[in-house]
Amino acid sequence: MVVGAHVCGTEGDVSDDDGGPGAGAGASATGDGLRRRRRRRRLGWAGAGVAVLTVGAVGAGWAVYAKLSGNITADEAAAAELARYEKERPTALVRGAQNVLVIGSDTRSGEGNARYGRNDGTERSDTTILLHLAAGRDSATAVSLPRDLMVDVPGCRRSDGKRSEPVFAQFNYAYEVGGSACTIRTVEKLTGIRIDHHVVVDFHGFKEMVDALDGVEVCLREPVNDEAAELRLPAGRVTLDGEQALGYVRARKSLGDGSDTDRMDRQQRFLGALVNKVQSNGVLLNPVKLYPVLDAATSSLTTDPDLASLRGLYDLVRGLRDIPTGRVQFLTVPRESYAGDANRDQLVEPDAEELFTRLRTDQPVAVAAGTDGEASPDPREPEESGESGTGNSPAPTFSGNTAAEDVCE
Repeated sequence: MVVGAHVCGTEGDVSDDDGGPGAGAGASATGDGLRRRRRRRRLGWAGAGVAVLTVGAVGAGWAVYAKLSGNITADEAAAAELARYEKERPTALVRGAQNVLVIGSDTRSGEGNARYGRNDGTERSDTTILLHLAAGRDSATAVSLPRDLMVDVPGCRRSDGKRSEPVFAQFNYAYEVGGSACTIRTVEKLTGIRIDHHVVVDFHGFKEMVDALDGVEVCLREPVNDEAAELRLPAGRVTLDGEQALGYVRARKSLGDGSDTDRMDRQQRFLGALVNKVQSNGVLLNPVKLYPVLDAATSSLTTDPDLASLRGLYDLVRGLRDIPTGRVQFLTVPRESYAGDANRDQLVEPDAEELFTRLRTDQPVAVAAGTDGEASPDPREPEESGESGTGNSPAPTFSGNTAAEDVCE
């Protein structure tokens, strides 16, 4: 309203000049001046309206940004703990490449999570994935780390402030005893790879994101009937809602051979289907579709402080939407049954170290189905494998799949 009043006052000053002696005293001059005053008055009110709408849009946009950013919890405790051990952490070797540790927490304390088990106050890492983003953002490689993998867990700060002793134990013990910081330090010790960022997602956030996408389609070779997971699905193509998707990626007894390795393969294929859904549904380019997905995705996220805002997340993923689905790869670290306990895992060497070296140095990693979890020579020429000009042998191929694959075909 202030803008409109100001514009009208300006018009009055101008119209006196138009209708005064300097413009002539005839009726025609008077009529022209009147029309000019009316036209300027209309333009003035239109300008005021545009100004109000613009301010309103900016205000609404800021409110949306603030809400979505506020959904994310900054993991300040982990940042402080990692800072204490900065001198022992690996050095990033390739500028622009990023390594993100994604941790699926099975905490029961969040909204709607109690139904998945008794809340005894202990959080465990149900799923852990090391996501490597190439420096040129032309590929993304997600490596699953088995929770039963036997590893060296360093001494870590517990939630009560006390410190644990270093121990050789199952990988998921690291998260149980010392949360995300302990898990990061364990992964860095195991792989020699610097973890740049981390993201912790709980059950509720996973479900809400799938529902915001109107479900994700998977292909089942046979029907599923798992009472423990409350999952009943027909064979063939099935679109899973959030609740069904959570049961699908967590089920062990009724799907596959019941092993954790089989479950990780299923999780990887689901993530591939999720990537396909996001890209094919135009979500990233459609604000109406993107907002509920972002709202759901951020509502149960805990991240390092640098990622704990929409700006931080955007800076990380802005180049990912251009990666072809055939270059979004999923694999499990080469593993085999642990010699001391068939129910535990150990790394297969030298294959695991070859994989870690390639990720550290941002070299190409190839995946294909049916290689039994071990690396095999890539039959392609070096140039085809992305090794052009290196003079090295062709890149090995690891057991895995890409987001472009469709198990129904």
